[in-house]
Amino acid sequence: MHRVGSAGNTSNSVRSRKEKKFTYVLNDSDDTKHCAGINCLAVLKSSGPGGPDYLFTGSRDGTLKRWALGEDVASCSATFESHVDWVNDAVLTGGNTLVSCSSDTTVKIWNCLSDGTCTRTLRQHSDYVTCLAAAENNSNIVASGGLGGEVFIWDLEAAHAPVSKSNDAAEDDGAASVNGLGSSLTNTSMRPIGSSNNISLHATQSQGYTPISAKGHKESVYALATNNQGTILVSGGTEKVVRVWDPRTGSKNMKLRGHTDNIRTLLLDSSGRFCLSGSSDSMIRLWDLGQQRCVHSYAVHTDSVWALASTPTYSHVYSGGRDSSLYLTDLDTRESVLLCTKEHPISRLALHDDSIWVATTDSSVDRWPSEAHNPLKVFQRGGSFLAGNLSFSRARVSLEGSAPVPVYREPSFSIPGTPALVQHEILNNRRHVLTKDTTGSVKLWEITKGMVIENYGKVSFEKKKEELFEMVSIPAWYTIDTRLGCLSVHLETPQCFSAEMYSTDLNISGKPEDDKVNLARETLKGLLSHWLIKRRQRFGSQASANGEIPSGKDMSTRTLALSRIEGDSTAENDHVVYPPFEFSAASPPSIVTEGSQGGPWRKKITDLDGTEDEKDFPWWVLDCVMHNRLPPRENTKCSFYLHPCEGSMAQILTQGKLSAPRILRIHKVVNYVIEKMVLDKPVDSMNADGAFAPGMPGSQISHPAVVGDGSFWSGLKPRQKLKPCIEILCNNQVLPPDMSLATVRAYIWKKPEDLILNYRVVLGR
Repeated sequence: MHRVGSAGNTSNSVRSRKEKKFTYVLNDSDDTKHCAGINCLAVLKSSGPGGPDYLFTGSRDGTLKRWALGEDVASCSATFESHVDWVNDAVLTGGNTLVSCSSDTTVKIWNCLSDGTCTRTLRQHSDYVTCLAAAENNSNIVASGGLGGEVFIWDLEAAHAPVSKSNDAAEDDGAASVNGLGSSLTNTSMRPIGSSNNISLHATQSQGYTPISAKGHKESVYALATNNQGTILVSGGTEKVVRVWDPRTGSKNMKLRGHTDNIRTLLLDSSGRFCLSGSSDSMIRLWDLGQQRCVHSYAVHTDSVWALASTPTYSHVYSGGRDSSLYLTDLDTRESVLLCTKEHPISRLALHDDSIWVATTDSSVDRWPSEAHNPLKVFQRGGSFLAGNLSFSRARVSLEGSAPVPVYREPSFSIPGTPALVQHEILNNRRHVLTKDTTGSVKLWEITKGMVIENYGKVSFEKKKEELFEMVSIPAWYTIDTRLGCLSVHLETPQCFSAEMYSTDLNISGKPEDDKVNLARETLKGLLSHWLIKRRQRFGSQASANGEIPSGKDMSTRTLALSRIEGDSTAENDHVVYPPFEFSAASPPSIVTEGSQGGPWRKKITDLDGTEDEKDFPWWVLDCVMHNRLPPRENTKCSFYLHPCEGSMAQILTQGKLSAPRILRIHKVVNYVIEKMVLDKPVDSMNADGAFAPGMPGSQISHPAVVGDGSFWSGLKPRQKLKPCIEILCNNQVLPPDMSLATVRAYIWKKPEDLILNYRVVLGR
């Protein structure tokens, strides 16, 4: 696991100064598949005759999925979506309870047979939660460990106990409380982490349950295991020691030394007498907890051991890791056999009857034969070797070219995933993003619609990027990452509202072609259109007045502080979603955000029910979508000087600096020059963006009535149409009429000083 700055580890003081961001996660066509590496597996055997077995998978894409298993078939029957970062581990307990943990610092509880509803979010960790352990015969006890060095033992029944009369699952995971730290409905911790300061009141009011803390780790914890009864807990991590605890009290029992690198995986036998450990030192060790010592060490792998699983009798161990190999080792005779080799490092193993599910850093999962009930059958096929007890012994054998031959060449069954995105480039038009996935396939995405518009196949990413280059300058109104294996688009105020385009450039019909369209505002309207419909159904047409969103003392002062309000000219257009901003209902994006209460949450836009409000959404998102208000923004104007070309006979029109919108096209400047030269006085027929006053510093060119695709003359009177043609130059380069001032400044002028444009008369038509 690569250590990246934890989203949940941000201090309250920093959070309160910075506005919450709004993220949307784009899904390619098939949402029934994972799109990033699989970090965890759990098998649920059928509870009754004829019922299917289930496999649960947790992924770096932030979701868990439930697969109904048949004879060589697996269908995705539910997606569990609420975590906002990698899912690192998951365990089943009590027959129908699924517990997961994530790099978003939370532990979540789900009804594993539901449609994917999170029933509780547990917040106690200060950093990524990396591992879980559940007691098979004690369904209430689950332990969690993480990078903060904390180990917590949770009593799920106590953690689930109602803390208020309205504490039900619907509210617990209804956006407000998908992670709902702040509200009394979901808080299970006396110490809110990563939330705004005004939440602490709710936290103490809830009198929330606090788990037992096993204190002793000074560094990160990567592995946990418990026995069937839940009376012994073992943990390991970067301290290279195995710690043994009494989970009932959190007290330390012993510390076992022997590994020379991080401990990545642990496995206890059912009684709690023996413990297996796998480490980054490539060794597997067998510990006798009664004797408090290592009784065997096995040099099987040539790199880090990340996953262990044992036969029901604990006589043999299956192991996988960074060397992409799956081995079966007899713990007594030390005989070992290579079952299979994979293309990617093995992250997790799960036995299922006489098969074993193998998860890797790839997005697919494979099932291989295991013969768990009669492992001798595997050894009878030959190819076994004796595991050494020094780590370099296997490495040396590998280097000498006598590596073992795998018993199985192909898996008996596979659940395919979608290739993860590994490279991306935001194109200059700021609406398109070029991506490349793990298979080398290159695609073009339209961010404002959330969909792939071109699939180029396996072509050169760099060449395609050059091919798609446009000389156009639009402000960076979003940022992107592919940490979850898919595109996550992040919007932050006020930067996201800096990009505008003319409606004609977006091919929006029925809207004046000179209308400016704010890309972030229209994107937010498109993303939340389903929510707005649901809200109106729930609260009536006056939904925006209901509760006066943004509401509350904090909200109202912010709203009053908005010194500049921008809106469409007609209120009825406020909630119209234009075609370039319509998101697919077939593969809807998910949103990740947080409001005034609770931590970050994630939901599909089609799963929003209209009850979400300022406790769930950032105030600025609601202000934009419900009231059509935008915050004050900078750099929407471009200052420039307009002078005749040197040696030109053209008259001097103005002495001072001019100001116009960054997106103003050069043909509008041409129109302005023509009108100034042809008419005795300035044209007054300008739109409401601000009249231009010649010769005065700070004057503004607005949008004259003259418009059209390069037809500069269409708005002039008939007697003016035979007048001279004007060219606009910058740095002695004639500018194309459809180029914007921002583009001229970025690609032609290339200086920090105010732009200087020159005009000249060329022989007329």
